[in-house]
Amino acid sequence: MFTVYNIHKHFNHHHFHHNHHRRTFIAARIKWVRDPYIDTVVSREKNLLPCLTLKSILLSYPPSSPPSLSAVSLHKPLLNLPSSTSTLSFFRKYPSLFSISPKHSIPQITPQFLALYNEEQSLHSSPSLRRAMAVRLCKFLMLTKACKIPLCIIDDFRFDLGLPLNYLLNFVPYYPEYFRVCTLEYDGKVLAGLELVKWRGEFATPAILRDGLDFRRGRLVKFPMSFAPGFDLQKRVLDWVEKWQCLPYISPYEDAFHLAPRSDQAEKYTVSVLHEILSVLISKKTEMNNLLRLGDYLGFGMRFKKAFVHYPGIFYFSNKIRTQTVVLREAFRKDVLLEKNPLMGMRHRYIYLMSKSRKGRKYVRKLSPMNRVEVIAPNEGSRSVVGEDGGHEHTNGGQLSIC
Repeated sequence: MFTVYNIHKHFNHHHFHHNHHRRTFIAARIKWVRDPYIDTVVSREKNLLPCLTLKSILLSYPPSSPPSLSAVSLHKPLLNLPSSTSTLSFFRKYPSLFSISPKHSIPQITPQFLALYNEEQSLHSSPSLRRAMAVRLCKFLMLTKACKIPLCIIDDFRFDLGLPLNYLLNFVPYYPEYFRVCTLEYDGKVLAGLELVKWRGEFATPAILRDGLDFRRGRLVKFPMSFAPGFDLQKRVLDWVEKWQCLPYISPYEDAFHLAPRSDQAEKYTVSVLHEILSVLISKKTEMNNLLRLGDYLGFGMRFKKAFVHYPGIFYFSNKIRTQTVVLREAFRKDVLLEKNPLMGMRHRYIYLMSKSRKGRKYVRKLSPMNRVEVIAPNEGSRSVVGEDGGHEHTNGGQLSIC
């Protein structure tokens, strides 16, 4: 696949405070090269969030009154599944996570899935992990001028920030010195938001300055860059990128909107903000739409999207799992996340349990075009016919895990 990118060539050697210059343009035809390692990082989390969401839905009901399959199906919009995938078929796909009582059509969480969930809850109760979450959320809020963000945008990033599901009730109240709920105006509406109680200068060191040296405005900082095998840039583009890298670095925690928006210096500032957002996330990646909504709120407009395109050595976008995902390249060695985080470790264990669903699946035979299947458990005489509405015709009783 070839895409024509407007790669900007600028040879102005004026001091970066002189920000009224404009860039000249060259048309560079760049071959987009798929990175199989990073695509693997994205694709192996396919359906992880829907599985965790289903788990939360099931646990939200009291044990004495578990939901029926038809009741759980009402929550399907929360799962972000393809329209062709029913809740029933999704349950069937992961028998290592979910089972269904054939007699009463009641979906349940398997003991293995519940055990991992309980471990994760213990992690969220850890003071050190809570403190790390608080720092991440502080840094996230500090990237805005007013240190406040609408809750709807924070919700977009909740999973990638590593925040618990009900973070407003189960996390934010633990840090009244850091956070408070507020109202703010955005896009002509008054919205609920979260704001920082006061600026936290001790958290304002960008992730790219890992050497621990004192940051000085204008310091030369180059972004690490890497490319997929087979990726090639024209020499004139490489020359331009090298000159762009030598422009002074402005911290993402500073307000640099005084820069001419179409200048190379402003573009380097945009990249620094994007780099910091992805660095704050425990997954070092998020959906492109999340970043575009945040970028619009921050005042960058489409400058975020242009940065993804112009700097494929810093950012990679994957088209896996029904969406576009932006990944910070330097955070991975092949398909391995370099920064260890206990919450990411738990997610890998969830993914491993999900993968066990592909082993030892039950025999399934379609009976009719009415989405009714006959499920026969190996080594058991139990047989159940399951309809899309969750209704069963069942013989021999017993508990049946549906694949």
